[in-house]
Amino acid sequence: MHRVNALNRLDRLPVSRFHKTTLLAVAFAYFFEFADINSFAVTAPKLIKIWGVTVDQVAYVTSLSFVGMFLGSIVASNLADRLGRKRALMQTTLFFGFFSFLSVFSWNLLSLGVFRVLTSAGLSAMTVVAVIYVAEMYPSAVRGRYQAYAIVIGICGTPVTSLIASAVVPLSDWSWRLVFLWGSLGMLLVLFTRHLKESPRWLESRGRLAEAERVLTEIETAVVAEKGPLPEPAPPVEEAPVTKAPLKLLLQKKYLLPTLLLTVVWVTQTIGFFGYSSWAPTLLAKEGFSVEDSVFYVALTTVGAPLGSYLAALVTDRFERKWCLVAFGTVIAVCGLFYGLTFDPVFIIVFGFLVNLFERGYTALGYAYSPELFDTRSRSLGTGVSYGLGRLSNAAGPLVVAALYTSQGYQSVFVFIAGSWLVGAVVLAVFGPRTKAARDAATAAAAARQRTPA
Repeated sequence: MHRVNALNRLDRLPVSRFHKTTLLAVAFAYFFEFADINSFAVTAPKLIKIWGVTVDQVAYVTSLSFVGMFLGSIVASNLADRLGRKRALMQTTLFFGFFSFLSVFSWNLLSLGVFRVLTSAGLSAMTVVAVIYVAEMYPSAVRGRYQAYAIVIGICGTPVTSLIASAVVPLSDWSWRLVFLWGSLGMLLVLFTRHLKESPRWLESRGRLAEAERVLTEIETAVVAEKGPLPEPAPPVEEAPVTKAPLKLLLQKKYLLPTLLLTVVWVTQTIGFFGYSSWAPTLLAKEGFSVEDSVFYVALTTVGAPLGSYLAALVTDRFERKWCLVAFGTVIAVCGLFYGLTFDPVFIIVFGFLVNLFERGYTALGYAYSPELFDTRSRSLGTGVSYGLGRLSNAAGPLVVAALYTSQGYQSVFVFIAGSWLVGAVVLAVFGPRTKAARDAATAAAAARQRTPA
């Protein structure tokens, strides 16, 4: 069967304006994902005061949001396979932006909870699609770096939103609604529609060879005009076209082991990160800090997030991603534990800064590592299921945090969070496959062909 050789043709492309435009679009989507994901966390202290919301009610809303994330991840894997990576990216971003906008008009905790669950479903769905899209559109030698670069830009949404919240939430009894209005601006991703290409690897895997050839030709023509002649691609590997990846596919040994591994990675990351970020403002306020101070302290700690993603960009393609993840997870556990053992504002900010720095680096590394463990046929399904199960696990996480806080106190929460990170690090160290050798081989082959341009 004839193949258009999408993987190898994309792999031998130099980084060009096409790649940078794609990066900007994905980073824009990430920015408002990170802007919106903690919207409820930074407004919860205010709702406790004006609506009489309890810590347990905050836990239930947060918990149900992760059920929404699970459902969104599963739906996203289906959408990305059925509609295409580009269309799914657009639709999931519009979905979360729309329900974030509806959150502005919430009239009680129940209505806000419903809107937040639906927003969370869209946020998680968008993330799954974006991770897959980047993995398929960039050369293997740099895809980890550009995944991290997208998050470097996108993660700025977290400190920006926290700083906006620290300024607007205290203004009045209604100004917290502006935080959700801000998050809804992700819908403006539609402005990038004509600048994005559908994944040729997805088109080829679906047997839509003429469309894949057309998109590849458009990309190659633009790159040649900017960078000059291209080297010959490596010979294609013959594969049958894929029409659908059934869920039972993941039960095959080839796919089951990476799915289980990544499920543990995302379960521990979800409990560890959201246990910290979703609860820090509320717990600080409950421990005697003012709402204004608690939100402001957390806002300052999130400044470390873009730096962490940039740190990941520096190491992700140079070193084995598995060991980078292990190192980052261990550092997060230590810093998160120290965060929970102090009530000094300076140390709260310092250790919180370090948690955000290394956690966002961990996330960037995980986004690059996850899709590498699957082939094109299983990539969307495997990534979506493992990521979704990770998010679903935190349906129980907030309830555990609330129970620990109520029965054992503030510091027990951070012992629990640190333990989650350490479990993930150990499992990765023992069972995580290495991926650098395959990337290096692809890079070496591309370099050899570069010396003999067509």
